[in-house]
Amino acid sequence: MISTSNDDAFNKTVSLGAPIGQQAYGETVFPYVYLSDTEVGTIADVVEWTRSRNTELLDLATKHGTILFRDFPINTVEHFDQFIEALGITNFPYKKSLSNAVRINRTERVFSANEAPPEVQIFFHHEMAQTPFYPEFILFYCEIAAKEGGATPLCRSDILMDRLTDEHPQFVADCEQYGLKYSNVMPGADDQFSGMGRSWQSTLGVQTKAEAEARLQELKYSWEWLEKDCLRATTPVLPAIMTLPDGRKTFFNQLIAAWSGWKDERNDPSRAIRHGNEQPLDTEAVQSAIRIADEITFDMNWKPGDAVLIDNRVVMHARRTFEGQRKIVASLGNMQTHAFKAPK
Repeated sequence: MISTSNDDAFNKTVSLGAPIGQQAYGETVFPYVYLSDTEVGTIADVVEWTRSRNTELLDLATKHGTILFRDFPINTVEHFDQFIEALGITNFPYKKSLSNAVRINRTERVFSANEAPPEVQIFFHHEMAQTPFYPEFILFYCEIAAKEGGATPLCRSDILMDRLTDEHPQFVADCEQYGLKYSNVMPGADDQFSGMGRSWQSTLGVQTKAEAEARLQELKYSWEWLEKDCLRATTPVLPAIMTLPDGRKTFFNQLIAAWSGWKDERNDPSRAIRHGNEQPLDTEAVQSAIRIADEITFDMNWKPGDAVLIDNRVVMHARRTFEGQRKIVASLGNMQTHAFKAPK
C-alpha cells in the first residue's frame, strides 16, 4: 500500500499536454494527453492514481476518442497489465475474438499488436467491426519504438462520418440501411507474413472442419472450403454505422481496411466487402472515405513507455511500415455484441 504523501507527489507530476498535431473539435481534443515524470513515482502510484479516477478516464476516452499517457512509470508489459486492471476494464481475451491477425500473448490481458512483417501496411479499421463481437476499448503500449516509421495512425470516425455525409449522403444512407457483409479466406495454419494470416482453427477456436462448420453456423456465417485447407467465410449482415449513447454517429466498420488491405496470396479485396443486400459499394464514396480519413489522421509517433487508451467505437487505428525493431503490445476490453438492424 502506498502512502498518501507518495501519491500526492505523483499527482503533482501529472499534467495535461498538447503534442504536435493534436486536433480540436468543438469541446474535444484528439488525442487527450496526460504527461508525467518518470523520475517521480512507481507503478504502484500509477495504479492508485488510475483506480481512483477510472470512470472519469473511460468517459474522457469516449468523449475525446483517445487518451495518451506519456512519461508515466509504466516500464514493462507487466506494469501495463496492472495499469489496465486499474482502469476496471473487463478483459476480452484475444483467443475468444474472431480477428484475422496473428498475435502472441504476453500476459492474459496483453498480446503483440500484430505479427505482420514491418513492410506490411495495416489500414484503418475499428477493431473487429467485421465480426459480431468487438471490444469497447483498445489499449496499446510501446516497449520499443521503431528506428524509422512505425507510427499508429488514429482517426476520429465521428468526424469522418460528418464529412462523408456532406460529400456522399446517398452512400451513407445505403450503409445505414443495408449494412455490410465481409468475406475473407483463412489459412489452414497461421501465416505471420500476412496482416490477416490467423488460421481458421485459431480464429474459430476449433480443431476440425466439422467443429469449424458448427461454429460458423452458430455465428450465422456462410462458408466455402478451398484448396490448401483454406476456408472462405462470409459474415451475416453487420452494421456500418454506430450511434453512440450521446447521439453521435460513427463510421463503425472495416470498410477501409477490407477495401485497401485485405490482400495476400489468398485474399482479393474486390471480393472482401459489399452491402448487405449484395449491392456493390460506391467506389467514389469509398475513395472519399479513405481520403477524409487520411486528412484527419493523427499519427501516434511512439516513445517507449507510452500507453494509449482508445474508445474503439469512436476511433479507427492503423499501422505504418517501419524499419528496425518495433514492439507495440495491445489489450482488448469490454466485449460487445452487435447485429444489424435497419433504421426505421
